[in-house]
Amino acid sequence: MSALAEAFAKLPGIGKGIYAPADFEAVRKIVHQTAGIVLVPGKAMLVYSRLAPLVRNTGCGTFAAYVKRIEADDAERRRAICALTTNHTFFFREDHHFDHFGKHVRPGLLKRASAGEPVRIWSAGCSSGEETWSIMMTMLGADRAVAARLGALDFLLLATDIADHALATAEEAQYRIDTLDAVPGELRRAWMRERDGQAEIVDDARALVRFKSLNLLGDWPMARPFDVIFCRNVMIYFDQPTKERLVHRFARQIAPGGHLYIGHSERVSGAAAQMLTQVGPTIYRKDAA
Repeated sequence: MSALAEAFAKLPGIGKGIYAPADFEAVRKIVHQTAGIVLVPGKAMLVYSRLAPLVRNTGCGTFAAYVKRIEADDAERRRAICALTTNHTFFFREDHHFDHFGKHVRPGLLKRASAGEPVRIWSAGCSSGEETWSIMMTMLGADRAVAARLGALDFLLLATDIADHALATAEEAQYRIDTLDAVPGELRRAWMRERDGQAEIVDDARALVRFKSLNLLGDWPMARPFDVIFCRNVMIYFDQPTKERLVHRFARQIAPGGHLYIGHSERVSGAAAQMLTQVGPTIYRKDAA
């Protein structure tokens, strides 16, 4: 018995004819081609649970009919991809990245911005925004006046994700107070308003961020290079060739001397390894030459 057949044999309560191995294989192919995400046979139940509401809401009745729908309908295919993304993150995840960024990268960026040079940071695969706001709070430090100064300069933090629902949460910038334990106290006091069990990022910080929907495997409309790119725990869902192509694109998009931060289980390999030098745990700098 194949791994997929074994996975389906374990699925409880699936009506006969509604969801079959061929449906999972078709969804897996579409998701990989569209977004680079690899769905192993063990994800068969996840695909069912996340797409079943869409199957019902579209009136398709069966997964086979829904597969035909997403093959022909770009908007519905996008909804399916969004439903299948994983959006797990938290504030100051892998805090050594923020320590490095704050101590070794931030001072140079502030100096360049103050000199009138453009400064660009990209939170790629920003999910529900905890990473984005951790970057921004680290960049600003505890002085509220820094946001006003950067707001008058050529500074921008771009945050992108393929999942519309996660991106909406990131842009709303409101989080439960019980999720803030990892946020340093001085940054929390400077950049968050807390009330009734909720915390909201203050407007001065929010004004420095632009949120955009973006498929990392698609076209990148950004013409200007980035000084810093964070793309962490995104590539764990991709196969090796997709990872290497993506990291190479990042390397080409980073300005000389700029930095790339990736997830703790991710590595730089392939063509990008000739362009990036490791300077810390999963931290890379682009060669100036």
